[in-house]
Amino acid sequence: MKTEKLLYDWNAQALPARPFSVLDETLRDGIQSPSVKNPELDKKIEILHAMEACSIDFANLGLPGAGATAAAEVTRLVEEIRDQHLRLRPNCAARTHPGDLQAVADIAQKTGCLLEVCAFLGCSTMRRLLENWDLKELEEKVAQSISFSVGQGLETTFVTEDTSRTDPKTLKRLFRVALDQGATRLILTDTVGYATPSGLASLVRYVRGLLRDWNYTDISLDWHGHNDRGLALALCLTALDEGVDRIHGTCLGLGERVGNAPLDLLLVNLRLLNLRPPGLAAVRHYVERVSTYYEVPIPVNYPAFGRDAFRTATGVHAAAIAKARRLGDERMADQIYSSVPASELGLQQQIDIGYYSGRANVVAWLQQHNLEPQESGIRAILELAKNCRATLTKAEILNCLNYS
Repeated sequence: MKTEKLLYDWNAQALPARPFSVLDETLRDGIQSPSVKNPELDKKIEILHAMEACSIDFANLGLPGAGATAAAEVTRLVEEIRDQHLRLRPNCAARTHPGDLQAVADIAQKTGCLLEVCAFLGCSTMRRLLENWDLKELEEKVAQSISFSVGQGLETTFVTEDTSRTDPKTLKRLFRVALDQGATRLILTDTVGYATPSGLASLVRYVRGLLRDWNYTDISLDWHGHNDRGLALALCLTALDEGVDRIHGTCLGLGERVGNAPLDLLLVNLRLLNLRPPGLAAVRHYVERVSTYYEVPIPVNYPAFGRDAFRTATGVHAAAIAKARRLGDERMADQIYSSVPASELGLQQQIDIGYYSGRANVVAWLQQHNLEPQESGIRAILELAKNCRATLTKAEILNCLNYS
């Protein structure tokens, strides 16, 4: 029986109703993590090509207004996209400040490339109180900055910081000003990871309603989420269900505090929903590269890309995998105890030997290592495993065989 006939996929019942794209913030928001190393420029160019290999649509290349070094690096990255004819479309972050916006415009002029600028402004009640801003002042700031950006020939996107904690009246007034001045996209942000799925749905539906009322139905909506409550990945999928046009994330979820939505896991889920072509090996290579260059280890239990993602030392699980392999059905072996097929990443299910292992673990391990299973060796290995507090190493297993 084919594996497809053995699996009923409830997840396939609800797929995004409209086209969408993915924006990678690893080279900007990812570097804001207080624990990462900011990679050298040549490493950033490698990361750019890794994004391209993953079929990512957009890349935020940085905040040129942060200084001369940042501007020079962003310029070089834009040139790489131009000269290598990459499919990636570049954008940059900027405060709603003439200096920041001019820095992006200068890069566009120098490289001859069309750049999108994501102009952000804090607008929550707390931020306004802290900065002593009134709403009228914010409207004027938005009007001036968006008008300036559009006048510079930039694709202009307006970003309300902390959208998920901002009141409807404020959003309505600021969005209307930005759109009237020529912004073509709005980014809804969950700056401190506050939103829940129902809250996100309410926010998106409210903004969509405004756009319909104003007859701005061609305006695109983005979702940019952080992971403070551990919901960032789930919120990305909720945003797609709500018809958001573009989803943001970073590789390994790197970013401010506990980070952003993990873009790599978003790509895994999009693949499993048949919203991306087969194969995740390029994503695995991307994750490994970012882990190395940002000097951030991948947790052993990290989904899909952690060391333990496709390992089992449990007897019941190992026995089922081994039985599927004896039937000659490697695909069943790959999915019987894994929702993410290891083969999609160019890997295979791995059977190890530990405290909860049984005979099947030992036999499978020996066969994987081209060793003939002998009863005395099997008993010796199991005895050691039952008295050991960690999964057995290869050296420990081989040593058992030598003395059995």
